[in-house]
Amino acid sequence: MSNDEIFAAAYREHYWAVSRYVARRLDGRAGEVEEVVAEVFTVAWRRRADLPSSPLPWLYGVARNCLANAVRGHGRRRRLVDRLGNDHTAHGRHIAAGPDADTPGAWVHEALARLSAADQEVLRLTAWEELGIDEVAIVLGCGRRAAAMRLHRARRRLRAEIDGTRPWDMADTGHSSGEGNRR
Repeated sequence: MSNDEIFAAAYREHYWAVSRYVARRLDGRAGEVEEVVAEVFTVAWRRRADLPSSPLPWLYGVARNCLANAVRGHGRRRRLVDRLGNDHTAHGRHIAAGPDADTPGAWVHEALARLSAADQEVLRLTAWEELGIDEVAIVLGCGRRAAAMRLHRARRRLRAEIDGTRPWDMADTGHSSGEGNRR
């Protein structure tokens, strides 16, 4: 099979997985998803001779880099708009969320958002992309042990964030962390 055919097969097989990966990380900036995905496959086309036999983790690694570039570009544009004084609030377009705006499980997403970008990424790769630790290591560009340790630490930090912001009152539900029984 030629490099062109290998690329075409990878594109057909993994386009939607890469699109979902990018869309979940751009949080509501749907207009940029196609741009980033196009950049991912442009890089893959240029490097089609380097495509591994299982290209999805490699494509996720490329997508990570393309997303970083997109985020930096978005930040530069936002700073420029702010400097020009042309932000949405200056024009009265600020939208306030209503009391029912919370989505179910929003507290989990809030806890995740308080983690570092690196912790968020390793958790998303395992939960959203359903990658195994070997594939996570490829995406992150590190060894298997380092990826496993990053995942372990990220899970521990997420648990600490969730424990600190539970939406329910422990006394009302009859749950106990056991801390009160140790005295």
